[in-house]
Amino acid sequence: MTLYVHTNSSGYIGELYNRYIPLIYGLFLKYLHNAERAEEATLELFKILLPKISCYEIKDFKTWIYSVAKNHCLQILKKEKKHISTDFDFSVEEPDHILHLLENGSKYEKEILNRCIEKLPKQQRITISMFFKDKMSYADIAEQTGYLLKTVKSQIQNGRKNLKTSIEKLQNG
Repeated sequence: MTLYVHTNSSGYIGELYNRYIPLIYGLFLKYLHNAERAEEATLELFKILLPKISCYEIKDFKTWIYSVAKNHCLQILKKEKKHISTDFDFSVEEPDHILHLLENGSKYEKEILNRCIEKLPKQQRITISMFFKDKMSYADIAEQTGYLLKTVKSQIQNGRKNLKTSIEKLQNG
């Protein structure tokens, strides 16, 4: 990675690609359950990253690429509106109230949701809005806000819990 940043030689990226393609392909295969789609997503990810990769400060490439790939995969599933299992405390069967309200809620329900979002602490409000309204990935939110990836995940998790509580309080009187 260091050699690529200093020389801008695509040969170094090719070496990283060859080294990590099995890891990325395996991850996509796990989530997408389709070999062809996993291969397409792997190629797509590297095409997206190639022009941007020198902008990142990467200390551990394997950890970084795995995290970026996982977020890319989750975005693919999110676009297809499939249910995504995450490492948050929410049960797989529990519908995501925020997403449901944003997409299917009445004008009144959307208004309640927006009022509840505005009451969140600043970091939660920013990350929740970017994730649900702008449909950005964790990595994109981290890049745009300057927050660490784990901070983004934590703020979204806490924001979801706070929103759920706030919405239930308003709905119950």
